[in-house]
Amino acid sequence: MNRRIQVKDLAIRFLASGGFISYVPAKITGFRKFTGSGLAGTLVALALAPFLPENRAAYALFCLAFLPFSVWIADLASKSYGTHDDPRIVIDEIIGYWLALLFLDRSPFNLAAAFIFFRALDTLKPWPINKLETSVRGGFGIIIDDALAGLEANLLTRLAAFILL
Repeated sequence: MNRRIQVKDLAIRFLASGGFISYVPAKITGFRKFTGSGLAGTLVALALAPFLPENRAAYALFCLAFLPFSVWIADLASKSYGTHDDPRIVIDEIIGYWLALLFLDRSPFNLAAAFIFFRALDTLKPWPINKLETSVRGGFGIIIDDALAGLEANLLTRLAAFILL
């Protein structure tokens, strides 16, 4: 029974940490809050973007399905780590960046602009993102601020493309 629990926790941590990518920067920096793991998680999301559905409707359905999955995994990981929104949990950055690409062509400009805007919003946490981060608990609380940052990054990417292209 105990071995089974360990395997379950390992699987949860694997999914929540982006294939354990979030462990790498934490070892390098030694910091707890600003570990660089959010950047690493967003890089995983960027690397996986070419493998996601090309069709806009299929992509939207994928994100719609991945959102509750990420809430569930983040909640389980939070319990596994014993702390709310542990820096090793980066599934929130993954869904956040993928939402930043929602209904956008995957041009180099859009991929880069969405990445930059998402990282800025996720780091700075302007209103109302900061309210959601501190007021909502559990897996939903871990995911919702990054999902909103992703949607805001999507709008900023559209605006930048309209102005610059």
